[in-house]
Amino acid sequence: MDTLSFDDLSIGYGRHVVAEHLTASLATGRLTCLVGRNGTGKSTLLRTLAGFMPPLAGETRIMGRDTRTLTAKERARTVSVVLTGRPDMRLMSVYDIVALGRTPYTGIWGRLSHSDHDTVSRCLHAVGITHLARRGIGQLSDGECQKVMIAKALAQQTPVIMLDEPTAFLDYPSKADTMLLLKRITAVDGPASRPITALLSTHDMELALKLADRLWVMTADHRLCCGKPDEMDSVLRQEKLILHI
Repeated sequence: MDTLSFDDLSIGYGRHVVAEHLTASLATGRLTCLVGRNGTGKSTLLRTLAGFMPPLAGETRIMGRDTRTLTAKERARTVSVVLTGRPDMRLMSVYDIVALGRTPYTGIWGRLSHSDHDTVSRCLHAVGITHLARRGIGQLSDGECQKVMIAKALAQQTPVIMLDEPTAFLDYPSKADTMLLLKRITAVDGPASRPITALLSTHDMELALKLADRLWVMTADHRLCCGKPDEMDSVLRQEKLILHI
């Protein structure tokens, strides 16, 4: 089943078209890595699919629904987003930040029910940061901070998680740990309450080739090529994303 799909999509900002006639889909319970050289439109595509930027043309569907028909609350219950960089929440605890993921489900006062607290606790456990729950976000390493934001996205209980360069500022062990975590939580038999589809942009080609179920390659001429990692060798070499041997 396709969780997300788009057809003849054009992306850009204002009157500037970055890429057009893009067509692709994301299968349920899969980890897809969006790769490409700088300036090809990766972030623009990701932000358009996440709803931060309007498409210039074309149609995007999530769980079979045209995204243009989604209310703000419905979108918040459908797509969660993890952006690059540390959140500016230095006075908040890890638990409280993860609990913000429950915002689309709480009442006007934002009070957490017993069920909400259970969800937060499960997400902390799923990401392996239960022991950090009462720590301040400012006390964490970059790798630990990224896990907190992934746990917050999990607490939002959306079928789709999108991540913009989640490993950009991490050392290699933390990069690998984060990618392995995403691979684990998207698995059909993973720790989430239901299958999750993850789309992330990355420059870490080695990890993407090892762990992604699918690759989306934004090319220098602004096409989108999709396939399994072992099917994309010629495209990756042409784009100089992997070296000729």
